[in-house]
Amino acid sequence: MAGVWRWRHNPLRRTTDRCEAWLALLAFLLLMLAAPALGWLCGARTDTALQASVRAQRAERHLTTAVVVRRVAAARLLADPEISTGRMTRTEVIARWHAPDGTARTAAVTAASRDAEPGARVRIWTDREGDPALRPMDMPTAHTHAALAGFGAAILAALLIECGRRLIMRRMTRRRYERLDRAWAAAGPDWGRTGTGS
Repeated sequence: MAGVWRWRHNPLRRTTDRCEAWLALLAFLLLMLAAPALGWLCGARTDTALQASVRAQRAERHLTTAVVVRRVAAARLLADPEISTGRMTRTEVIARWHAPDGTARTAAVTAASRDAEPGARVRIWTDREGDPALRPMDMPTAHTHAALAGFGAAILAALLIECGRRLIMRRMTRRRYERLDRAWAAAGPDWGRTGTGS
């Protein structure tokens, strides 16, 4: 704002100076108002979509008790990235459980490393048919993903605004130099010499 006001009554003011000041003010307002608003909107929409996804996953997936038959020969230690509460190491095991229709199921599932011994009871997530399923996302993780999406959108908007301002400034500076070159050429090659009327 000070730049716009400073050039308002300056006798040395050029049109490009005033345009550059207005451009800087516009970019500043967009950075302070539009970028955060876009980030909030993106975060809110993402949060709404993720909460709906969490509710759908909770409706489709159910906890079931399974019995560990044996460890998988090449068992790997895994960390569950979809939960925010505690990073428990997990191991692949072969387990047996009953589907909702009563049929026995056996498959490779992941269990907490402390529950990976044969005969141990483990809680696993299954879908409506009784097949193993991934753990549904929890609400804190959904909120974290939404906040990160909103923050990313705000940063991206700020970068686009600043890149646009710089491109416009570059173009304005190039035009100013072109006008200066034309004016310098119109003054003639003997500008400043004695006897040329300068």
